[in-house]
Amino acid sequence: MAIHPVILCGGSGTRLWPLSRQSYPKQFVPLVGEETLFQASARRLSGRDFAAPLILTGSDFRFIVVEQLQSIGIDPGAILIEPEGRNTAPAILAAAMYLAKSDPDAVMLVAPSDHVLPDTEAFHDAVQQGLAAVEQGRLVTFGIHPAGPNTGYGYLELAAEPDGTGAAVALKSFVEKPCIDTAKTMVDAGNFLWNAGIFLFRVGDVLDAFNQLAADLVAPVQGAVDGAKPDLGFLRLSPEPWQNCPDISVDYAVMEKATNLSVVPYSGGWSDLGGWDAVWSESQPTDRGVVLSGSATSIDCANSLLRSDSENLELVGIGLENIIAVAMNDAVLVADKSRAQDVKLAVSALKSKNAPQATDFPKDHRPWGWFESLVSGSRFQVKRIHVHPGASLSLQSHFHRSEHWVVVQGTARVTLNDASKLVTENESVYIPVGSVHRLENPGKVPLVVIEVQTGTFMGEDDITRYDDKYARGEGAKG
Repeated sequence: MAIHPVILCGGSGTRLWPLSRQSYPKQFVPLVGEETLFQASARRLSGRDFAAPLILTGSDFRFIVVEQLQSIGIDPGAILIEPEGRNTAPAILAAAMYLAKSDPDAVMLVAPSDHVLPDTEAFHDAVQQGLAAVEQGRLVTFGIHPAGPNTGYGYLELAAEPDGTGAAVALKSFVEKPCIDTAKTMVDAGNFLWNAGIFLFRVGDVLDAFNQLAADLVAPVQGAVDGAKPDLGFLRLSPEPWQNCPDISVDYAVMEKATNLSVVPYSGGWSDLGGWDAVWSESQPTDRGVVLSGSATSIDCANSLLRSDSENLELVGIGLENIIAVAMNDAVLVADKSRAQDVKLAVSALKSKNAPQATDFPKDHRPWGWFESLVSGSRFQVKRIHVHPGASLSLQSHFHRSEHWVVVQGTARVTLNDASKLVTENESVYIPVGSVHRLENPGKVPLVVIEVQTGTFMGEDDITRYDDKYARGEGAKG
């Protein structure tokens, strides 16, 4: 019996700003190791016992999901596009309803896309322990043995202390994020585990739970699933019924009310990377507690994280202690490590002053590749454009700007009005205002173009689109 992984892939991760932003959240970033958190999650939920993963994500991330899965050799099952974020309860219910169409007895393993579980074998063993409870009609969640008292996590109170075999234990209650004194008391008691937000159950059982305990969700989610429409290999949930779904977590909607819940204790290592302090602890600090990443240098620092994600920016720390310093080419964070959970306040402050760094990632990812702005002024902008092999931008024109493209890597096929030609390295082409044009990469290596824009307006919404292989409508970016 194959287990159907359901990967929830829609969060924004503001506590890991500036690396994680609304336009490119933490699950798509290689925070710990070479792979992104999403790739590591997909790899962990693959293998002999698993069906192809079912992904739930937002429209802006759909092509990133496919690209990152393809790069590690994993073919997804369905990718369901949520019209807008409605928290975990509607997403999990939509996945269950989708799977029920083909197999109402299917077992689904629901997991976030941004957690770290370094011991895949131990996690698979825990899943097998959970299956025994699932066969008895139980809804299973996974609890993490606390490494110590922590006020950043919710807790699971077990009906009995785990016996050490890893077998599932009945759940007594959910506990909200506690104060430090309560956390210490619970850890000392031995029958409290951190709530990992990972679930295992049969489709039919979780549908019964929603029908009994969260009936107000059933009709709108069913309408969104029944009205879903295919779109370039994705399945877009119908937006009209979806907007009637309450924004609610599965814990509040169902799990805290269910009487058939069991918990599998897990001690194989886990982190939700909920802040830069967690990234620091998961990154194997040196003997002096220093973590370096990218172009970063430490001189007499201790218990600090120094990270530069800009290839042209050297970050140097001297005599720092208990400091987080993260540098990108458009923003720098410096914070006391004890205030890691307050980084989200920086995002709120930047939003209040309308700073684009609050939400926009320096690299703007598109289905054909990505671009980044290198320099801009009142009537010009210079961009680096990266086009994947075989990909192409839309056939488009601009009202307010002209463009000059210089190929610095690969070969471009350029359409300009009624003509088409190949442009190779060290060659350039000029695109006058109003000209209908397209940039394509016909080769097998990435195409890199330096684009110089001049005109009165350089916004991404100055696009009239005539044809697009990715079926993006008028006004879409890129």
